[in-house]
Amino acid sequence: MLIELKKFGTTLVSRQSGKEAFAAFQPVLEAVSDDEGIVVDFDGVITFSPSWGDEFLTPLAARYKERVFFKNTRNSSVQATLKLLKTVSGLTFGESA
Repeated sequence: MLIELKKFGTTLVSRQSGKEAFAAFQPVLEAVSDDEGIVVDFDGVITFSPSWGDEFLTPLAARYKERVFFKNTRNSSVQATLKLLKTVSGLTFGESA
């Protein structure tokens, strides 16, 4: 499954917005099979804050663990947030796709 974060906007910054985005995406996640990987694509994302990422990526990674992969993570805001989330949450993500 591919999750294109730019569909939620290019500036992903508030905790509330991240929480709402994850809640809105729940019905789509129900269709993920037990062996399917989830690729989170950061293409087009300009700003990605730890609060938004914590509300969206942390529950995603808690549920799907190493089946979550990232794509287009060259943006410094994205890199810094992913590093912080890995450190703070202790969650593991798959390697970048």
